[in-house]
Amino acid sequence: MKERTEVPVEQTWDLTLLFKTEEDYKKSIEFYKQLVENFCKTFENQINTVEVIHQSLADYREILELRGKIVQYASLAVNANTKDREAQNRLAQTRKVVAECDATLSFFSPELSQLEEDLLAEASKNPENKIYLERLLEDKQHLLSKEVESVLAALGNTLDFPYQNYNDIKFKDIQFPNFEVDGKEFEMTYNSFEKRLESDEDTSIRRKAFEVFSNTLRKYEHSTASAYNAQVQKEKTMATLRGFDSVIDYLLDRQKVSRELYNRQIDLIMEHLAPIMRSYAQLIGKIYQLDEVRYEDLKLEVDPHFAPKVSYEEAKAYILDGLKPLGESYLSIMKRAFDERWIDYAETIGKRTGAFCASPYGANSFILMFFTESMNDVMTLAHELGHAGHFQLAHQHQNIQLSRPSMYFVEAPSTANELLVENYLLQNATDARMKRWIISQIIGKTYYHNFVTHLLEAHYQREVYRLVDEGKNLDAETLNQIYRQTLEQFWGDSVVLTEGAELTWMRQPHYYMGLYSYTYSAGLTIGTQVAKMIQENPEKAAEWVEVLKMGGSKTAEELAKAAGVDVSTDEPLRNTIETIGDYVQELICLTNRLD
Repeated sequence: MKERTEVPVEQTWDLTLLFKTEEDYKKSIEFYKQLVENFCKTFENQINTVEVIHQSLADYREILELRGKIVQYASLAVNANTKDREAQNRLAQTRKVVAECDATLSFFSPELSQLEEDLLAEASKNPENKIYLERLLEDKQHLLSKEVESVLAALGNTLDFPYQNYNDIKFKDIQFPNFEVDGKEFEMTYNSFEKRLESDEDTSIRRKAFEVFSNTLRKYEHSTASAYNAQVQKEKTMATLRGFDSVIDYLLDRQKVSRELYNRQIDLIMEHLAPIMRSYAQLIGKIYQLDEVRYEDLKLEVDPHFAPKVSYEEAKAYILDGLKPLGESYLSIMKRAFDERWIDYAETIGKRTGAFCASPYGANSFILMFFTESMNDVMTLAHELGHAGHFQLAHQHQNIQLSRPSMYFVEAPSTANELLVENYLLQNATDARMKRWIISQIIGKTYYHNFVTHLLEAHYQREVYRLVDEGKNLDAETLNQIYRQTLEQFWGDSVVLTEGAELTWMRQPHYYMGLYSYTYSAGLTIGTQVAKMIQENPEKAAEWVEVLKMGGSKTAEELAKAAGVDVSTDEPLRNTIETIGDYVQELICLTNRLD
């Protein structure tokens, strides 16, 4: 692992695309504060005509756009290097300014919602503001008084402390020791474990790595549980303040998703996908001739000796070729991402784990990931570029208040991209071994990650909120027990749950982002059906691109329906589970043939 200054600049993102210099950033902060002050002077207690409503919304959107750029500039630098104290100080100062400004602006939504309905109806005739005002009236019952909203906004930075605490524990406090197997020493970090060691084909190395990783995590289980408990208790308090009986209803209300859709996604997968994935686990055990399949064996490659190393340039070619059906306008966004340094893929010390795509409105997207020359990384890159393409199109065709779709839909464009690239590779497979390897990537990367890893998180999270709704506090012992029970229910007796498997809840930041985990499988359900339609009828690709342009102007169900997927029924989910089952059976048949 290298310091950030030691890697080629081409492997890092270019934050000057947001602000040319640090001085420009500081000037923007001051300009932002001035915009907020002027907005308050101009509109507080003075919104009384249709014209004033239109002007206030236009000015408010300008503030939101600048706010997004400022926050992302500060937070992206910290994500790239969590040990950079200067970047941390900048982010802390930025959050303080933003919280103060949010408090100043908090009068706006309550005042708008209290206007005469005839006045709002007249203002809604403006297409630019229609959907926003209609949704504001729908949410009116959950808005608090102007004074209370101001206090909550002022506390915004403080209320984010649980997530900050989690990140501090994960990236600053936890230090993993190196370990030795057969006289060879291995470096252990979060990234080395998740990118290489947990899928190492050498059973001694892989299982020792899991033991060392888990033993180290356990030392921090109580502090991590405390941070998570603070998060969920905060969410319960906010739910109660806004008139929700359950924290789940409060969080789903933000997504405009029903309990039925939420529960269906978790329950059907737990019941119908579990037997399929147990067969997959047993196949892994057979290929590696394991005496038993343990939890730490589940990330093994089906054919590690066949897996070719993929250079970054080759990854770029695979992705651009695989996404050709989406058309030249979409591909132009992908090419810009590569050419203009939207992607930070270097392995560097202090870089946060995982991958994400940030897309501040009115600017390019920023993708953070690690590229270790594996096909797994190619799929991760295709996934994050799916987010970039989606939001660039949405930003071009929707204003900032309508650009972001429901979280239920947000993973559909990213997972559809993965499948399009994988289908392209599968179509060009030259022999049975190549075909088996590509199918193993489809199962082991795309579906395992989204339909197993994140789904198990979602099942665990639902149980956590059930306890919170009952007034319970959560400690490490309780969280470990819930996660182990989730794993037992899914894997049955086909996988041995090694001591430490229950600590997996400590590894994911998604629990600090509302009901996010279940949406991966929801998005991939839509993405699977879309990729199938495009494969069978390439003309459907143009329709999909049009859906991406809709951003958040429609509900998740409406967006899916526009793409030809009716998620009001369980048919798309059942079809997707069946598709996974077909892939697993094909993988088993190909393995038997090759053996």
